[in-house]
Amino acid sequence: MELSSLEKILKILEGEYRKWQPPVLAYQKARGYEPFRVLISTLLSLRTKDQVTKVATGKLFSEVKNVKELRTVSVEEIEKLIYPVGFYRIKAKNINKICGILLEKYDGKVPDSIEELVKLPGVGRKTANLVVTEGFGKEGICVDIHVHRISNRFGFVKTKNPDATEMVLRQTLPKKWWLKYNVILVSFGQTICAPVSPFCSKCPVADHCERVGVQKRR
Repeated sequence: MELSSLEKILKILEGEYRKWQPPVLAYQKARGYEPFRVLISTLLSLRTKDQVTKVATGKLFSEVKNVKELRTVSVEEIEKLIYPVGFYRIKAKNINKICGILLEKYDGKVPDSIEELVKLPGVGRKTANLVVTEGFGKEGICVDIHVHRISNRFGFVKTKNPDATEMVLRQTLPKKWWLKYNVILVSFGQTICAPVSPFCSKCPVADHCERVGVQKRR
């Protein structure tokens, strides 16, 4: 797929995705835009449904307001506050370690670069990009499984994992789309472009999609 075709798709989806009321929008609103909150809530969201993450994030931040307060909470108490997010025990330990690192190395502040963020326990490039873009308003491309899958389905990239997709998009996608690309495609993937049997019959960009790898559709 040529870049011009992808941009045509993005312009169409940009005008449509909010109508579908995708879970990602409610979660994004609940997450807020303070870097520490974005970091912690994004960690909680990994392998967890948005609604579960939203509740857990609200519960945690009703008890603590910042990194200093969270550092005083035991791992066991963090587990109780974030349950039942996926892998909550591992996440509780990572959150505790992150708070210590932020206080000891970064004066209690979340670093604003991907290079520094990925040094934190449990933080991969997806999480780092979200913190950079949503927490600091800086350039970044967050590539989760939806973005990776749909970018390949469109035929715009031919990659095997999200990190590889991010690298290709950084080289090919105009920066004006970087901040929008994730929320548009995640919304699209949550409601229309399902992993298995996508709703091509009601897809507003079906005529532009190459449907790479699609074996069954509705």
